[in-house]
Parts: sequence; C-alpha cells; structure tokens
Amino acid sequence: MVSHRLSVAFLCLIWQLLSSLANGSEPIEHALRPLIESHHGQVAVAVRILDSYNQTLHDWEHNGQAVMPTASLIKLPIMITAYQQVHEQRIALSDRVTLQESDKVPGSGILTPHFSSGTVLTLRDTIRLMIRYSDNTATNLVLDKIGIASTANAMEVLGFSETQVHSQVYRRDTSIALERSERYGLGSTRANDMVELLTAIEKRELVSSEACDEMLGHLLTCDDAGRFPRFLPPQTLVAHKTGAVNKTRTAAGIIYAPNAKIVLCVLTDDNQDTSWTNDNESHLLCANLAKSAYDFVNRMEDERRSEVTTTVEVGASALSPRELRQGTNGLLVESLQRTLNARIASGLAIDGDFGPATEAAVRTFQQGVGLKVTGVVDRATWQRLGDLEEELPTLATSVEEFNSAVLPEERALETNAAPEVTAKAFAILDVKSDHILASKLGDSPLPNASTTKLMTALLVVELAASSPAVFDEVVTFSRRADETIGSTSGIREGEQVPVGELLYGLMLPSGNDAAVALAEHFGSRLSPTSEEDRSNTRVGAAAEEYPTVDLQLASYDAFMAAMNRKSEALGLEQTRFVNPHGLTEEGHHSSAIDLARLAAQAIELPKMRDYIRCRQRACRLSSVDGYSRTVVWKNTNALLGQHGFSGVKTGTTDAAGACLIALGEHAGKERIVVVLGSTNSEARYVDARNLFGWSWRVDFASTP
Repeated sequence: MVSHRLSVAFLCLIWQLLSSLANGSEPIEHALRPLIESHHGQVAVAVRILDSYNQTLHDWEHNGQAVMPTASLIKLPIMITAYQQVHEQRIALSDRVTLQESDKVPGSGILTPHFSSGTVLTLRDTIRLMIRYSDNTATNLVLDKIGIASTANAMEVLGFSETQVHSQVYRRDTSIALERSERYGLGSTRANDMVELLTAIEKRELVSSEACDEMLGHLLTCDDAGRFPRFLPPQTLVAHKTGAVNKTRTAAGIIYAPNAKIVLCVLTDDNQDTSWTNDNESHLLCANLAKSAYDFVNRMEDERRSEVTTTVEVGASALSPRELRQGTNGLLVESLQRTLNARIASGLAIDGDFGPATEAAVRTFQQGVGLKVTGVVDRATWQRLGDLEEELPTLATSVEEFNSAVLPEERALETNAAPEVTAKAFAILDVKSDHILASKLGDSPLPNASTTKLMTALLVVELAASSPAVFDEVVTFSRRADETIGSTSGIREGEQVPVGELLYGLMLPSGNDAAVALAEHFGSRLSPTSEEDRSNTRVGAAAEEYPTVDLQLASYDAFMAAMNRKSEALGLEQTRFVNPHGLTEEGHHSSAIDLARLAAQAIELPKMRDYIRCRQRACRLSSVDGYSRTVVWKNTNALLGQHGFSGVKTGTTDAAGACLIALGEHAGKERIVVVLGSTNSEARYVDARNLFGWSWRVDFASTP
C-alpha cells in the first residue's frame, strides 16, 4: 500500500504540472476565445470570477473597452439609477405610477397587451416588470420618474461615461443624444463597465447593501432562459439581464456556480443571424460562453481540492470545508433556513434557495455571535449554528431509542395463493437446499435496477467479516456521490458517516448516492490484480495515456471490477455490473436465478440480515463543514412488517420495471423469491406473496 500511495502522489504531481503548463497565465481564454472567434459578428466579452468572499480569482476580457449597443441591457443601469435616487430620498419605491394609454409602446413586456389604462403600480413593481419581462412600457414609466439624462449622469459619477440611455424605448423623439441614438440605438455600454457594476452589486458596494439585495432580487427573476441559463445545470441561479434588437444581442449577469460566482457580460453587434428563434447564433454564443465559464470554475475548484493533500490514498476523500452563499440551493440550504429560524426567528421560507433574504439572516446571525459579517456560511458559522434543525419524525427520546423500537407486524401469509404474476421473470429458491424450485425466464438477462445494491453491500459486509473495524471507518461524501440522481440516502457533499450506518442508507431508502460513496471508499482495496481486469476499467485503460487520473473514479471503477469478479466466482452467468446502484446503463443486467443465488450467499454473512430486515433507522451525521444533523431512513420494501418476511431488496427503473428480491419463512423453511419487471410497485409485492404462498403449498420433489 505504501508504494501504491506514492505512485498516486506522483500522478497528482504530474497532473498539477501539466495543468499549469496547459493553462498558461489566462487559462479561461482557451475555453472562451474559440467560441468568440467562430461567431459571425462583433463581440465584446468580459468575465470575472469571484470566490465566496467576493475576492477576485480571475479576470479576462475580449474587447472589453469597446463601446457597443446595449438594446434592453441598458435597463440594468436604469434600475441602478432609480435605486440611487431612492437612496437619496428623491423618490420612493412605494410611489404610485399610473399607466396611461399613451404610455404603451410595442415590443417585450406585459403591460401593453394585458393591462388597461388607469392601472396603478408602485415604482418597485414597475422596476420588477422592467427587469423580469424586459417590459418596454414599464421602462418608460421608470424613465419618466427618474429622468432620461439621470442614468448617464449617475454612470459618469461611477466612472462609466460610455454607459448611457439615449431615449425612451420606441420613442426616438425623446432622444437626448441624437448622434449616439443613431449609432447605438437605445443605449450604449462597455463589457467591462457591466462587469464592474454587477461586481459592485454582488459585493453590496453600490448605493446601499439593502438596495443591492433588492436589485439582485429583480435580476434573479429575469425570465430569459435562452442565454446564460440555457446549458447550465438545472436550478443554477443566474442574476441577469438581456437585450435584443435587430443585429444587436446582449447579456450580462452573475452566475452562481459551486464555491464561486461568475460575473459575465457578452455584447454582440452586426450579427449575421438576426432571427428570433432560440437557436439564434448570438443567443447560443451567450449560452456557450456561460457554460464554458461555469465548467472552467468547476475545474478550478477540482484543482484546488487536489492540492489540499500532498499524498492521496485511492478511495479516500479529500474535501475542504464547503461554504454556502447566495446562489446555492438544495436540502442543505433548507436545513440552514430552518436552523436560522430557530436561532434568530428570521422568518425565512423553507424553500431551499439561498437568496437575499437568507443572506441577510446569515449576516444578522454572524453579527449577533461576533463573527465576521460576510453573509457566507463558512466553517466558523457552521460551528456557531450547532446542530442543524431537521424535519424529522419523532425520534422517541434519542436516536438509539428510535433504532431499537420494535415495530408491529401485520397481515399473515396466505398459503392458498395462486402463482399468478405480472412479472416478466421470476425465480423461487429454497435456501437450505440451494435448489431453484420454479422459475419463469429465470436465466434471461434483464435490467435489474437497485437489486444491484445487494452485491454492493455484499462486498462491503464481506470485508467487514474478516475485519470488523471496517464498519467503523468513516466515509466522506464526494460531490459525485451527492449529485447521483435517483433514490437517495439524503447525505450531502462533505458529510461523514460510519460505514456500518451508511449500509442502512444504501439498503433502506435504496440510496444511489450511498452506493457511489461506498464504491469510491472501498474500490482501492479491491483493486484488480490481473492485466485483463485492469484493462476493463476506464482508468486502467487510460492511465498511461492520461496522467490526470481522477483518483475517486479509479477507486469507483476498481469497485465495479470487484463486483464482476465476485459474480463470476459465484457462478452468476447472466450478471454484469456497470455501476454500483442499478441506474440504467447499457450492459448492466442480471437474471432472476442469479439474484436469488446472490441473495442466498448474502444472507449467510454476519450482519447482512440486520440490514435487509431493518424497517427504519436514524443516524447522526457530522460534516467537514463543522455542523451535525440527524437523518432518518425508511425501508422501501413494503413486505417488511408483514408476518413471515424479512428482506431483501427492492428496485425500480423505467427499463427494469418494478423488481424485488424477497426472503420469506414458513413452517421452518426459508425461501427466496425474485421478481423482475412487475407492472408496478404494488404488483411486485402481490407477485411475490403469490409465489411464496404457492411454494409453501406445493410439494416440490427437489426440496429435501
């Protein structure tokens, strides 16, 4: 193991050296410039990457100082000017604005086509319409309130003299700069100006902190999903504004990537493609630039994490503390919001979105406990928050009491059931004799969904059988595990759990994330030993050509190889594993008979029966971030709790249908029933009960 650890460290060193040589002084340019150069039109781009504390990590521009038309992007500086006047108490957000028929202009928005003359709006609501829907009529109402010249004046004071609005929208006769109107249309700016303005808003340095919170709130509602958000992961928050007119298409905003913020402005003009479809070339350019910048940030984070440790053992997790800040979302944010409500009565909605209100509550909490007020939830903040508040069922008086509770059984086994099933395939195995008593398409290789996890559990429990300390090892969840789709244990990146508890998270809620975490943790000690095995893993096949080996992927693939070696050793001829959880992938399959034999082997292992028959389990988790919380798992197997049944594993995907490996006992005999491809979740339990009842009633000659 020592030599293996050193070889991995050497690979890490080579990776870092090659990365630094490839990246050069401005590595983001390599990702963005080819997109810009292939575009048919004029392009100006500026991008800034901020860390969680709003410190600049990277700046890059292409024609960043070029003065370009804005189209509706100028509505962002108009909004800033309005909030500046509110701050100076020249106007108020509560001021009433009355819509007149003469105010209505064509183009984007909802006021002109949907609202009647005489409609009264607050200035705040009018600004929201201007940003969310790019409402042209609302924009003119705001300009009436603040004055057309005020935006150029406000921008000049800030040092952005080329950022100007020239007239009202569709009202060239109101122009205060005729030559600029002819040259740039509604407004003008520079890509660098927009990035500086957005950076100041994000840092809460423009107008006031409260004004910045409100302006970000408006920008986060922008309904244009065809540019920056288009190719980003779902739920990625983007505070942005866009513009489009004839040959001009623009976009600027803040993209909230994991552990960083991307401030990006893209200005295009004289575009050959002037179409108004989602696949307009300029719109796609904005979308691709946003995605490339997002991917670059993720690579930066991966490289930063790889530098945290100087030697890495394959399968170990090296995670730095994670920070939450505006733009993140998910279950951990829900826990944060619930905890802030309990600690400071912040009244936050439990919606899982870290927006301005949540950041304000974090700032209030940090100030109250004497921490640096950043609005970012870092390790120090996690530690002061303490145990997170969770929405949990009653845990009696403790996790231990909850886990030791005896749940009632119900519904006796019916032994007169007919062997009528909806399943594509089934098998019945007598445990004592190891004989297959009956089957239908029992040897047919079929998708088998999460019944796969029985093999995942078997490998780990088998390791623990020879070394019980395995159960006490701590698994730290990686980002890859956390982001695994489908059924989940609910454990998040950076959270830590003993192997013995994680097996409950694998088997009860059928956690796909738990399967990945276990594979990453244990694969290294199950590494392939033969050249043939090594060539069958993604890393084994590519390690010599690509020294930038992902170490957790290497461990993960080693675990896959171990699963398939174990299948061969058990004689499971129709079984092949491509992943540890059972999500549909080409070449991943098993058969009813193979799964029955796998289950018979698994239940002989010490502790395995504890996992397959457990109906509920609570577990206390810690985190590298400094917090702790409790998670509760319920078994997905509806046969548990019915008399005579004690396991084993469920599984469901569109390709596999509803699947079940079931263990039953009657009159001193144990049998395993496997059904694959039942018509629905409930049908698999009816299928299994019918097959069990029939098997108890029929005298099989092959049964001793």
